[in-house]
Amino acid sequence: MRIGEVAQATGTTTKTLRFYEQAGLLPGTERTTAGYRDYGEEVLGRLDFIRRGQAAGLTLAQIGQVLQIRDGGRAPCWHVNDLLATRLEDIDRQIAQLQELRATVVRLLDDAGAADPATCSPGQVCRYL
Repeated sequence: MRIGEVAQATGTTTKTLRFYEQAGLLPGTERTTAGYRDYGEEVLGRLDFIRRGQAAGLTLAQIGQVLQIRDGGRAPCWHVNDLLATRLEDIDRQIAQLQELRATVVRLLDDAGAADPATCSPGQVCRYL
């Protein structure tokens, strides 16, 4: 398959595919006599894996590590488990930070809702922030 066909089949762009190849996520591919990339069907599964990894919040570097392990002939299951556990910890930390932020914004909103503009100091932009 030519690069445009792969892009269309996977819902990506040729620019992205070239980037993935340059970054080592896609192996170099054969070229036709005219110089076009000639991908095999296996690239579709690899691109699906990259997409699923990104959907889980993994970085392209992390996805590349998993692909290197697999390309080395080993199953990357334990490595993926570690990556996902770390990702879950990050998500939980972000949720906690967002809950704190929400509480702060609720408090500020409550204070601002009871505002009396006549009592605002001209030297302050807004005392509620």
